[in-house]
Amino acid sequence: MTWVQIIVLAIVQGLTEFLPVSSSGHLVLAPAVLGWADQGLTFDIAVHFGSLLAVVVYFRQDLKALVSGGARLLGGNSASPESKMALYIVIATVPAAVAGLLFAGWIETNVRNPLVIVYTLAGYGVLMAVADRFGRHERLTADVGLRDAVIIGIAQALALVPGTSRSGVTISAALMLGFRRQDAARFSFLLSAPVILLASGYEMTLLIFEEAPIAWAQLAIGAAISAVVAYLSIDFFMRFVNAIGLLPFSLYRLGLAGVVFYAVV
Repeated sequence: MTWVQIIVLAIVQGLTEFLPVSSSGHLVLAPAVLGWADQGLTFDIAVHFGSLLAVVVYFRQDLKALVSGGARLLGGNSASPESKMALYIVIATVPAAVAGLLFAGWIETNVRNPLVIVYTLAGYGVLMAVADRFGRHERLTADVGLRDAVIIGIAQALALVPGTSRSGVTISAALMLGFRRQDAARFSFLLSAPVILLASGYEMTLLIFEEAPIAWAQLAIGAAISAVVAYLSIDFFMRFVNAIGLLPFSLYRLGLAGVVFYAVV
């Protein structure tokens, strides 16, 4: 990969990871549009790790409370709000973790192509618009319960398919469960931390034992750029999501799906 490719793809990842437009889909489409070879899952994992750093910094107070709640939970105190939220984050992480272990290799081999992304961009774009329009927008993050965690966790597992958007599908699920936009986004972003950490750790473990040379400097630079851009993206979305809703992102997804369909068919 050239440095231009690294910088462009890292910016693409940072911009799109927490906007509900599918970062994985854009990371497949960008090289296809620009005539580059696919960068592969290893680089994707590196820039996703950069996104994780952005989440950790932006939501550091929330994550500190979750860690404290997790410690209380392990100590037998499951009554505090922090303990319950930590438990629900763990429960919501399980479906994506299991699906990733079972299907990540198959997905990388079989569905990283533009036509699949056309269907997922359009289909989930419509779902987002419906959820945003008809959701009650009443419940708060503190209202998350076991049923919510299971449903949102299953939705998150669907995001393994490029073009789905992890944030888009989990926010949509939360909206359909009656959560306010900003609270749905907050839970979605907090939920991203363990999933990205697990995926990054798994992939990095595999890399350590590979004999092929690894461009660690490229991966590190890509992760750093992605982290900075992702932080700005989170800040933008959290500030304005209540005002603008998800319709602009749904329309963007539908428009992009149409452009890609025209280009590949």
